[in-house]
Amino acid sequence: MRCFRRIYVDVLVVGSGLAGLTAAISAAEEGVRVAIISRGGLCSGSSFYPGTWGLGLVAPEDEKDVPDLEETILRIGEGMANPALVHTFTGQIRESLEYLEHLGVPLREAKANKEREFIPCFDHKNRLWKGIEKPGSSQMMSKRLRELKVACLEHMTIVRLLKEGERVCGALAVKRKDEGLSLVEILSPAVILATGGMGGLFTHRLTTDDVTGIGQYLALESGAKLFNLEFMQMMLGHVHPAPKTIYNEKMFRFSRFYGADKELFSEWEGEEREKQLELRSGYGPFTTRLSSKKVDLEIYKESQRRREGIRVVYQEEVKRHQPEFIKTYFDWLKEEKNLTMDDPVWLSIYAHASNGGIAIDEEAFTGVEGLYACGEVTGGMHGADRLGGLSSANGLVFGRIAGKAAARSERGKKEGKAAYAYQPLYVILEAKKYLNTIQKLNQQHAMLIRSEKGSKNVLQELSKLQSQMERNKIPLEKTDCSMEELLRSVDLEAAFELTLALHQAILLRRESRGPHYREDCPKRENGLNIPIYSWKQNQEIVTHLQMSKFT
Repeated sequence: MRCFRRIYVDVLVVGSGLAGLTAAISAAEEGVRVAIISRGGLCSGSSFYPGTWGLGLVAPEDEKDVPDLEETILRIGEGMANPALVHTFTGQIRESLEYLEHLGVPLREAKANKEREFIPCFDHKNRLWKGIEKPGSSQMMSKRLRELKVACLEHMTIVRLLKEGERVCGALAVKRKDEGLSLVEILSPAVILATGGMGGLFTHRLTTDDVTGIGQYLALESGAKLFNLEFMQMMLGHVHPAPKTIYNEKMFRFSRFYGADKELFSEWEGEEREKQLELRSGYGPFTTRLSSKKVDLEIYKESQRRREGIRVVYQEEVKRHQPEFIKTYFDWLKEEKNLTMDDPVWLSIYAHASNGGIAIDEEAFTGVEGLYACGEVTGGMHGADRLGGLSSANGLVFGRIAGKAAARSERGKKEGKAAYAYQPLYVILEAKKYLNTIQKLNQQHAMLIRSEKGSKNVLQELSKLQSQMERNKIPLEKTDCSMEELLRSVDLEAAFELTLALHQAILLRRESRGPHYREDCPKRENGLNIPIYSWKQNQEIVTHLQMSKFT
């Protein structure tokens, strides 16, 4: 094994989006040694996605608003949100927001905060809204990391978690070096996973390339459970110009959409079309819960017919009178992408965020000793659908919780040379080709429209692919591979296992709920008001409806 160094810390944070940064700062403020590892540069992932102006963050208006927010999350979660996590979450958002301001992170205020455009996706009322702008947040959080002497391990990727018996005790990482592959052992009695969602399972995604699902995979391999994997957000984005720029959903009611040879929704009666586009303007990601789902389904089917997607034209009315939320978006679009409302734009539906992930408790603990998780890599504080602005709030709240819990649980433990072990590393020849195949399978069968036939086809293809991968698998010590070849192989392993778990869940959920749409089971079934969990058992992934609800 080619290791060029070994690092000892008390808490290791994997991922440097909002959740990871908050976890690292919170842990370091407890007085322990902390390292944060990032696949790219510091301040990365979906929190700093370049295809939108920044992050909206939603909080209760005041203490009296907390119960209503909690009830709303549970209602739109359709039985898939963990009530204990939701209670913890909603009770700490305002406190965590004050903490962010204490760090000096500049927050955008809404001047017209009662405009309907500031009502969060899927919500029924205005909340306290703040905007987290990327330059200011990255600058101030990086500054705080330096003040606390947090070791920032940039351009480094975790490939395995180290275990001593049943306990996680560190990680094995790959460091990017010009001369080739360099491995680093990071020994730490506590590890926090904050690696983001599973957008990397798809060909077309509104995520950066470092959002691969690696955290969910590492947790699964270490003995943790995943759940709610079938609930993934799908939403409109630019095909061109400015590919993968997020379409502002508040513009649905001001938009006209055109396919190859017709205007979409033209066969609907005028009143029905206006009603559905008005309803659709209230949220970004697709949901089956509302009648306006037929807007997305028609857009999706039409966009699948044409590689360039569908064309959108904005009405003159909104060009003359722009609500503040919309103006903020188009001001950014002009400044960053050099686009205006008058420019022709083609759209399609992309994979976006994960509403499920690693199962955690109220202390961000995964159930595996030494392993914590926070942010989009986790599930439970959201259900089938998620309120807009709560992804960033989730990263902030549970980032703080994870950082404190990990630091306090490991304080005082002696540094030692543990008899740790980890799963062997392999290089899989043609890993990039196999990964592309998996992404295409998910693009075809796990996007907006799903079915039993489609997912069974995916599982059959995965079985064939597994045989090919096994034939092309070479132990790392027997090959002189590049870092990129090893990373592609690990990404492939992650994509394979997560795709297997995802389609097992799709098959089990014989209904449509939230963003999960089964074309062959288009209605919601009350008897399936139960979350689906996946875990490893005898080296196999098993996926079941969890009759005892949340575990």
